[in-house]
Amino acid sequence: MALFKKRPTGKPGEWFYCLEHRTVEEGPDCPGKNRFGPYPTRKEAEHAMQTARERNLEWETDTRWNDGPTTADPTDTNG
Repeated sequence: MALFKKRPTGKPGEWFYCLEHRTVEEGPDCPGKNRFGPYPTRKEAEHAMQTARERNLEWETDTRWNDGPTTADPTDTNG
């Protein structure tokens, strides 16, 4: 048994969105692998999933990083 419990790092006033519990937490309470953040406000943390969806869409449609279709196009006769 460990003498000291390893706590997630964070400060009061920092807000996180826990992916496991689907809740907003201040502090944080859950390990980093299970959360998004930190966010400066509770409201921003509440919208973490929407922010992630928007960022993913931006990345997926960014012509600087998109090398081509992610799935094979059956109508493509060039490859």
